[in-house]
Amino acid sequence: MAKLQPTAYDFPILLFFSQTDQCWIADVPDLKHCSTFGDSPEEAVREVRIAIDLSLEGLHQLGRPLPRPRFGATTRRAIMTARIAA
Repeated sequence: MAKLQPTAYDFPILLFFSQTDQCWIADVPDLKHCSTFGDSPEEAVREVRIAIDLSLEGLHQLGRPLPRPRFGATTRRAIMTARIAA
C-alpha cells in the first residue's frame, strides 16, 4: 500500500495580524521558513497554501523526507480560530 504524502491542507497554519507590518501573517510551524502575508486573512492563507505546496515539492525533488504535520484537523481549526479572534 502506498504511503500517503502530506498536502497543503494537512499542515497547521498560524494566522495573526501584525501591527508592525499592518498585514495578516500566515505561518507554518512544521515547515521552516514557510510563511506569507496578505491584506486579509483569506489572502494570507491562500498564499501560504501555495508556499506549502512549493516547499513540499522542493523537498521531494531534493530527495529529502517530507515532514509530517504535528497536529490534527481539530487542532488546526482551533489555532486558526484563536488567532483570528485575537
